[in-house]
Amino acid sequence: MGELSPALYRAGSGEPVVLLHGFTGHWRHWRPVLADLVARYEVIAPALSGHQGGPAYPAGIGLDRLADAGDSLEQHLDELGVHSAHLIGNSMGGALALELAKRGRARSVVAFSPGGGWEIGGPEPARIADFFARQMRMIRASQGQVRRVMARPGARRLALRDIMRHGELVNPAEAAALSLDPLACTVVDDVLASLRAGHAHVEDLHTIAAPTLIAWAEHDRILPLAGCATRFRREIPGVRFEILPGVGHVPMWDDPIGVTATICRWVDAHTGAALTA
Repeated sequence: MGELSPALYRAGSGEPVVLLHGFTGHWRHWRPVLADLVARYEVIAPALSGHQGGPAYPAGIGLDRLADAGDSLEQHLDELGVHSAHLIGNSMGGALALELAKRGRARSVVAFSPGGGWEIGGPEPARIADFFARQMRMIRASQGQVRRVMARPGARRLALRDIMRHGELVNPAEAAALSLDPLACTVVDDVLASLRAGHAHVEDLHTIAAPTLIAWAEHDRILPLAGCATRFRREIPGVRFEILPGVGHVPMWDDPIGVTATICRWVDAHTGAALTA
């Protein structure tokens, strides 16, 4: 049984694989890898609460810390009947995958350039907040021109340069949707406030027991490896680190074959059959 809506993509059968998109994004960020993953697994890709197509942020749950967003996601997965799964996340979605792994919800984790791994008290959160604030101002100012601009390959590459290396390969309609999705995000101000307050990191990384792969985009302009991965390397027990060559922050678009292979290799190595063989 499958579902395809602005709120959720769900299809396939087998090991459950949950795909979590990044801040201001949408489940469509995973579109380049969906067909190959659905051929092997049950794929559940929700639009996150407070994001384009997703449910309203739950009443009674704040958004002061990353753990609050984890509470919202955990409630959402309960409503979807997903109790444990292989959690695959990008950017903020990667941070949320790690947050839920602390709670025993992950069979394994693959996090692509996840957020929340910078040194506590360092400059990264404020820089990231400033970046997203600038991006939101630019999107609001240019929204009327986005579809016209995205009609040209060179303009697509320039406009999408912060999230991918080869935006010219994205079709114009998809590129416009990717660019405009942030306008529907209702939690932007809350997340930026959390970043600036120093509350947006993943806490207690040492409590993660699930097998964890961190796969970092070589050309990540939003979360560069040098400043954003130090605590992940140091604190997650048994973590595996890889660099994804030639890709930007949302690597599914630059190298769908490589991203799919990375996910499948990790998931297949950490299924019940593989672990008892």
